[in-house]
Parts: sequence; structure tokens; C-alpha cells
Amino acid sequence: MTVPVQKEKLSNYFKLIIQSLKGEAEFDFTQGNLKKAVILLAIPMMLEMVLESVFALVDLYLVGHLENSSFAVQTVGLTESVLTIIYSLCIGLSMAATAIVARRIGEKNPEAAAKAGAQTLLISFCINLVLSVLGIIYAKEILLLMGSSEASAEYGKTFVQIMMGGSISIVLLFLINGIFRGTGNAAIAMKSLWIANFCNILLAPVFVMGIGDFEGWGLTGAAIATTTGRSIGVVYQCYHLFFNSKSFQIKWHQFLPDLEHIKSIVKVAAPGVMQFVIASCSWIILAKLVADSGGDEASAGYQTALRIMMFFMLPAWGLSNAAATLVGQNMGANQLERATRSVFLTAKYNAIYMGIIMIFTFLFAGNLMQFFTNDAEVALIAKQAIYIMSTGYIFYGIGMVMVNAFNGSGDTWTPTWINLFGFWFLQIPLAYVLARYLNWDETGVFMAIPIAETAISIAGIILFRKGNWKKIKV
Repeated sequence: MTVPVQKEKLSNYFKLIIQSLKGEAEFDFTQGNLKKAVILLAIPMMLEMVLESVFALVDLYLVGHLENSSFAVQTVGLTESVLTIIYSLCIGLSMAATAIVARRIGEKNPEAAAKAGAQTLLISFCINLVLSVLGIIYAKEILLLMGSSEASAEYGKTFVQIMMGGSISIVLLFLINGIFRGTGNAAIAMKSLWIANFCNILLAPVFVMGIGDFEGWGLTGAAIATTTGRSIGVVYQCYHLFFNSKSFQIKWHQFLPDLEHIKSIVKVAAPGVMQFVIASCSWIILAKLVADSGGDEASAGYQTALRIMMFFMLPAWGLSNAAATLVGQNMGANQLERATRSVFLTAKYNAIYMGIIMIFTFLFAGNLMQFFTNDAEVALIAKQAIYIMSTGYIFYGIGMVMVNAFNGSGDTWTPTWINLFGFWFLQIPLAYVLARYLNWDETGVFMAIPIAETAISIAGIILFRKGNWKKIKV
């Protein structure tokens, strides 16, 4: 290959990356170069998920250097574990929104796509209202139930109340981004997280540590900063959702309850929510098992490792979201072969990414842990946890693509059954046996995670190849 040709190819790749970040040009994802389609979607989606994980890392870093750092880190980690139930609601509903909106866009029916988005927002707001109230009332009891000590639960209850009370910002941030992903406008979703994180990064050090004569609010300040940052990101989303899009806008009248639309959304979303609730409950049980087996230090170490692992895994989830959009839009355009090829191409890219992250983790895990906690015992446990859990990274990456491919097609039941058997009938019992009967304590819990995730990924590949997802109507 000659030098001018190489330069031209590099220039084209650079232009493509800029285009994906700007999100300004219209692109038909049901036609043209498939690699270009994946890149246009994947780059902003990966950056979006990186930025979502930054919230937890900023909190983790700041509270890890407070006076009661083990209590603070444990509280942030356990609260994030509980919030995974909210995340499950968000992801399930946003996945339904992505699938239905993408299918309508593929059918060239933006009005129906906008109504589906509005009805999904209506459903999510009503459900989240109940969860927020329960979280505010039972904050301390939630931490105790998760295995926190009495002193740690008392210390962290205000943090939980603020995070649960403001969880509508989490729901809307996820859900509206799911709508934008369905339309193929992943750049808006990414930019909303940029704004939210920028605000959080500015506010969190001030609210946690203080500035000048203001001494800060410690752990409570982290919750206030995070909730405020997310809320500002939601305001940005709403501006584009209602006022600033030429091809896709939600109108206020589309929020009027439509039982037929609500039924069709619930039909797709309910098993989707279940599939993520199943996974979330498994993580909650594992967190409690670690806390019961190793105490507050083991729990803090596990939560530190988990937050860092999620920081690297969320971009992979973002990349796999590209498969959901491509499958949905191409099924709407009756391009089933193109939908299939898009999934395997995305899986290939995700496996490469996770392989690189696995090598990085093995090389620098110790340095990362020391950065996020000043407790030597917590850092040691966290290092062990990340070493063990990262052994399954490549399978995690492939499995994510398979799950999102099913969900993007509207087949939300298949990954739900996979999760049920993989998490509840394999991961939880295996972790319990290794931790309690073999007396491996928290190490046994760490080992159960990559074993179960690998099994889940293999099951997803086998079932995707069977092709039943191609028959789904939404």
C-alpha cells in the first residue's frame, strides 16, 4: 500500500470519528458500509458509558480519602449495588425504547417512534416515584440488609436518601439516551453525559472536601453533587428531545396515556426489566455474601474493585448497544442478513477491546487500587478481586453483544432466561459453596463471577445462532 493511500485511509477514519462525535449528519443505518455504521454508533456510545461510570469513580476517589474511608467506600459501593435495581428499571425500559424506536425509524415512521418514546417516559416516571419514596424512608434499613454494620449504616443513610430520592435523574438520563440511541443519534446521548459529568467533577470536590471557609459535607456532598450533575444532563437531553431535533421530536400530547401503546411497551420492557433485575439481585446477594464473609474491609475492597471493573466494562456495554440499534433498524427495514452481520462484527470489536483491557488490568491493578483508597487492607482485597474477575473479560464483551442483539430485536425473553439460569442457578449457588463450604470466603465469591459470566456468554452465542429472534414483532 502506497503512502498516499495510507494517508487517505487515515484521513477518512479521522473524519468518521469526528462525524460520530458531532452526530450532525443524517445516516441510514439500514444501508451502506456496515463497518462505518458500527463506528458511527459505537464511538459515542462507548464514550457515553465511560462517562456514566465516571460518576461512581469520582465519588469513590473523593470518599476514599475521607476520615472514615472504609465506611464511606462501603456506603458508596452498597448504595450503587442497591441502585442497580433502579438501573435495571432504566436499562429495561431504555432497551424497550431503543428496540421500538429503532424499529419505527427503520420503517420510516418517526411520528410513531416519538409516541413510543413519550409513553415509555410516562411509565418510567410513575414506577420510579414509588421506588424513590421507599428509598428515602428505609435508607438505613437498606444498608443493614446489604450487610453493613450498624455504625456504617448510620454514617451512610443520608447518602442513600439523597441518591434514592434523586434517582429520577438516573432513570431519565438512561431512558432518554435509549430513545436517542434508537433514532441512531448516539452523539446527543454522549454529550448529555459529558455535561452531567463536567458538573459533577466541578461540584463534587467542593461539596465533599470543601473550599475556603466551607468545610464540605463529606459523603453527603458526594450524593448532592452527583444528583445535581445528572439533573443538569437531563435538562440538556430534554431540550434536544422536545425542541432541537428536525427529524425526531416528542410532542406534549404524546404523553397522554395510550393503553395500546403502553401494553406493547410493557410487553417488551417487562422481561427486559426482569433480566436486569435478575442480574442486579445476584450482584446484591454477592455483595452481602462478601460483607458477611470478610467484614467491612472485604466489602469495601470488593466494591472498589467492582467500580473499577465497571469503568472498563461500561464502554464495552456501550459498544454492544450499537448492535441493538443496528438490529432494530435493519429488522424494521427487513434486512435480516445485515442485522446478523452487524452483531458478529460488533462482537469481534468488543472482544478485541476487552482483551486489551484484560492485559491492562493485570499490569496496573495494584496502582489503580492505591489511587482509590488509602486503606492498605482494602487495597489488597480489591487487587485480588480485580485479578480474578478480569479473567473473563473477553467472554463478558461477547456476551454483552449477544444480550443487546436479542433486546434490539425485541426478543427480551431469551436473555431473561439466560440470566435466570446463569446468575441464580449457577453464580449464586457456586459463590455460596466456594465461600461457605470450602471456606474460601470472599475469594470464592470473586471466582464465581467469571465462571458464571463465561457460561452466560456461551449460551447467548448458541441461542443467537438458532435465529428465533428474527421472528419477533414489536
